[in-house]
Amino acid sequence: MKREEVKENLKWKTTDVFKDAEEFDAALDAVSKKVDFSAYEGKLGDKETLLKCLKEMDEADGDLEKLDVYAYMLKDLDTRDQTAAAMMARVEDVIVAYSASTSFITPELTALPEEYLAETIKDPRFSDYDYMLARILKGKSHVLSKETENVLALGGKVYGGFHDIFTMIDNADMPFPEIEHNGEKIRVTHGTYSVCMQSEDRELREKAFKAYYNAYISLINTISATYIGSVNKDVFMAKARKYDGCLGMALENEDVDRKVYENLLESVNEGLPVLHRYIKDRKNILGVKELHMYDVYTPLVENADIKLGYEEAFELVKKGLAPLGQDYINTLQKAHDEGWIDVEETEGKRSGAYSISVYKLPHPYVLLNYKPTSHDVFTIAHELGHAMHSFKSESVQPKAKADYRIFVAEVASTVNEVLLLKYLLKTEKDVRLKKYLCSYYMDMIRTTLFRQTMFAEFEYIAHDAAEKGIPVTKDYLCEKYLGLNEKYYGKDIVSDEEIAYEWARIPHFYSAFYVYKYATGIVSAISIAERIYNEGEKAVKDYFGFLSAGGSTDPVSILKLARVDLTKKDAFKVAMKSFEETLDEFEKL
Repeated sequence: MKREEVKENLKWKTTDVFKDAEEFDAALDAVSKKVDFSAYEGKLGDKETLLKCLKEMDEADGDLEKLDVYAYMLKDLDTRDQTAAAMMARVEDVIVAYSASTSFITPELTALPEEYLAETIKDPRFSDYDYMLARILKGKSHVLSKETENVLALGGKVYGGFHDIFTMIDNADMPFPEIEHNGEKIRVTHGTYSVCMQSEDRELREKAFKAYYNAYISLINTISATYIGSVNKDVFMAKARKYDGCLGMALENEDVDRKVYENLLESVNEGLPVLHRYIKDRKNILGVKELHMYDVYTPLVENADIKLGYEEAFELVKKGLAPLGQDYINTLQKAHDEGWIDVEETEGKRSGAYSISVYKLPHPYVLLNYKPTSHDVFTIAHELGHAMHSFKSESVQPKAKADYRIFVAEVASTVNEVLLLKYLLKTEKDVRLKKYLCSYYMDMIRTTLFRQTMFAEFEYIAHDAAEKGIPVTKDYLCEKYLGLNEKYYGKDIVSDEEIAYEWARIPHFYSAFYVYKYATGIVSAISIAERIYNEGEKAVKDYFGFLSAGGSTDPVSILKLARVDLTKKDAFKVAMKSFEETLDEFEKL
């Protein structure tokens, strides 16, 4: 479809950001004159000077974000648009200059006396910046001498090199295999592998699975050396910065209590019998003598889908999210009516879906490529969850506290999905569709909670071994991963020998201790959604407090506003119970 064929109400209203290129150029020219902060260097020990500097940074940063997002949006609407690409490049040049000019801020603040920072945090004039300054104060013990910091900074590109090497292996150098099936040759790439794993044709799944993993096995020595190098880099940085280990370094950088990570691993391990029951059901439903790892993604319910046009789907989403109150629904309708959402797939448009927002935008924007499938209906709810999180946060918080951390980034989006799913399960009469919805929800929990926790446990094992001086080798990694797979999936599935190498294809492992946030995110979302259903308005009010908190304090405390305390096991138990109850319903159906 050509863009001019799309109805205006289904397209982004980019003029809300800038009326035209001329206004964009004027704004870029204005901010480019405000990105030199060198006059403040060496003077941040004076409170008046510091406050003036921070406020001017907020202003410049906000202007640059707005310019950057505008160019980014135009480029995504038509990836062939060279004018938009040039706009992005011009903004990037100014951002680089701004980053270089302000690079002294954090080191200089960190070097200030503890007493000065503590006093400044308590000063009401610095209320917008108290959490940022508190984080700097808390991290002072891990900041080294100026000379040492300079040396570590020089190694920045080296430290990031392991991820870059894996990216090249995984995309440029991977010998994607070709299989033959029913007289047709199929090249098993990352994309086609995913499609094959969901096929109803078991022979195709097995062929694709074995071929795909054999491609990784053929490069396993190189991948192992790359990952082990990444782990050793983490160990080096943790020791150099005087953390108690790699996990401690990662959690402190996110300002997350270690108890959260421990609770996640313990709770999921305690809940494994329910996952084993699900696996046994899958084996019985598929009617196979042996269930294999290439059987875990194929649908359990055939020919069931929610096939709705966009307008019907949007109305369905509103019904599902009705427990959040009329004001929330009115804002969703405003997003629908006033050009917040770009709906249709058009020539040159970026694929996928996302929500984007920065402080100086008039409102969030959501990109879709809508098709009449169940997945796309849930995608509407998911992306609107992100949008509403940003909208509420930016409506309440100052610029310095508006951005929420990655740790809580998927909570609001998943709350919306769970609420929609609960509505559908309650109102749907078609038994086949109800079975499909149960299966959809269980797979969401299985892949996000159980699978990502298994990844998190593997990361912990690898780093713990390196810290203790245990040789981390290819064989060690494969042995540990296979053991985890057998523990998590249970005795009713064959842990194929190829699955021992699955760790070798996970890009997130090169950002150590990142994946656990997906698991804690879905735990938090399920707990919040369940409470909204059970307690109504009071729970909604608490949830809106969470949405409006942005990044005003640490993310674990922000979740507590919605009555989710991840330093205790209650929320984890709620998520496990939700999985078990859905499995009960599925078995009855």
